[in-house]
This record gives sequence, C-alpha cells and structure tokens, in this order.
Amino acid sequence: MKQHKRTIRTLSHCFYDLKYHLVWTPKYRGKVLGAEKIKQELRRIFESICKWKHWEIIELNIQEDHIHMCLLTTPRDSISYTMQIIKGKSSAWLKKKIKRKHGLYEKESLWARGYFVSTIGIDEYVIRRYVTHQEHHNEVEQPSLFDKILN
Repeated sequence: MKQHKRTIRTLSHCFYDLKYHLVWTPKYRGKVLGAEKIKQELRRIFESICKWKHWEIIELNIQEDHIHMCLLTTPRDSISYTMQIIKGKSSAWLKKKIKRKHGLYEKESLWARGYFVSTIGIDEYVIRRYVTHQEHHNEVEQPSLFDKILN
C-alpha cells in the first residue's frame, strides 16, 4: 500500500473518485485470522483481486476477527458486486491454500453474510458549501465565440 492523495480518475465517459471504507467478519465472528500466514495470504489475495478488477487498496488492516479496508473502485462496479468478488474469491482461494489446520470452515464460506460500507470523500461541509455557492462558481466570464466573430 502506498501513500495516497486525492486524485480524480477518468474513464472515457466520466471523472470519479470512488473510495469506500469496508468492514467484514469471518462467519460466527470466529478469531481465525490471527495467524501471520493467514494475514499474509489474505493480503496477497486482496492485492491480486484488486489488480485483476482495476481497484486500488488504499489501506488494509486484518484483525483476528474482522477486516478493515479502504478501497478505490471504478464506476463500472457497484459496491455489492465489489464485496461479492472480494469475499467470494478470497474465501475460496484462502481455503484452497491454507486448508483446515488454521480453523477455517471447509464447506461454507469463510465470511459472514453482511458487511459495513461507508463512502470516503470530500468532507460534507465542503460539498454543502460548494452546492450553496454554486452560482458564484459559475460567474467566471467566458469568452464568447460570437464576440470574436463580430469584432
């Protein structure tokens, strides 16, 4: 994970800065993520998934019974799809690699069904002030094409 600063990303049809704070837990809130080998493997798996999907991990913290991730995604992917991919692929890949000896659930998904998500963006006060004073942002005098033709 590298130092992250605010950057506006682009696609052919839009500009975006989509960052999310995600939190999710193993099934039954089991303390199965404490081993260093599991943490390293999860980190590797999350980085692989993000590289594949063109997402960027801003921050990642793996506790023994839950995970916090700050993630930058693209407008192509909904947050529910993002979580489906992250939780589904990481559960399957981790169970294949680590197997039973670390207390992972073999036949079921490793992760509990739900998750927490919150957007990370420009501070609410800044946005509200921008919206309130929008008419002042648009008062910049634009040169007119007609002025150049007539003069």
